[in-house]
Amino acid sequence: MKFSLELFPPKVTDGIEKIYDCLAGMSEVNPDFISVTYSAGEAKAGLTLEVCDYLQREYKIPAVAHLTCAGQSVQTIDTALATMQKTGVTSVLALRGDLTEEKKLTDFRYATDLMQKIKGLGGFTLYGACYPEGHVESKSFDDDIEVMKIKNDLGVQEFLSQLFLDNADFLNMRDKAVRRGVTAVLAAGIMPVTQAKRIVRMVQLSGAKIPENVAKMLAKYEGDDDSLCKAGLDYAVEQIRELGKEGLQSAHLYTMNDIATAKYIRSGISDLL
Repeated sequence: MKFSLELFPPKVTDGIEKIYDCLAGMSEVNPDFISVTYSAGEAKAGLTLEVCDYLQREYKIPAVAHLTCAGQSVQTIDTALATMQKTGVTSVLALRGDLTEEKKLTDFRYATDLMQKIKGLGGFTLYGACYPEGHVESKSFDDDIEVMKIKNDLGVQEFLSQLFLDNADFLNMRDKAVRRGVTAVLAAGIMPVTQAKRIVRMVQLSGAKIPENVAKMLAKYEGDDDSLCKAGLDYAVEQIRELGKEGLQSAHLYTMNDIATAKYIRSGISDLL
């Protein structure tokens, strides 16, 4: 099984040293790759690519740069891709991105538009997003599967799933995607329940659900942050282990830049890697 991590760079107003310290810790986990996202709507593609370049040069760990349609023009996308080619960052996770007042859709409206652009240039490895419970703006789950097939045919080599807390949702998506002809690797996006407020916020943003067993865990450890963190980490380990029994090829950990979380999960599934 492959094991990868996701982290976000600091805001442009913060020092880059903070993320370099995080990368040093993440490198000890020995992931197959690290994907680097934008930070809180403020960091630009330049900072993301700077972190990716440093990661590959300093630690020889493959980097996957997030690139979004939101807030981007043909010119800014061309600049980002040219920088990637120059620095040897050739893996990109193409996304529509979250929309804000500052980040709107202009030249690229869908992730598939961005993927077509990247595919036309050649020389890049494409990653895509998928949604075990359906995208919050999708017309239907079947429509989501059709979009996965389009992305697959555009050359996506691995899908990184949105967070989910019920393995049945991921397995249902996987089975339907495979039946539709999706051949890319499907990575389970795992976000450990380490903080109650954080997981509730992320669930609200993503449209994911909190299953009954997780709701009971949150209630049981209400006010006991340390016990909740330990229980949440163990739940995430069990998620991956159970999916491993179902043939999972890849697990992608949403670290929230927490080195201890990454190391704990890695240790809990080391025999699967």
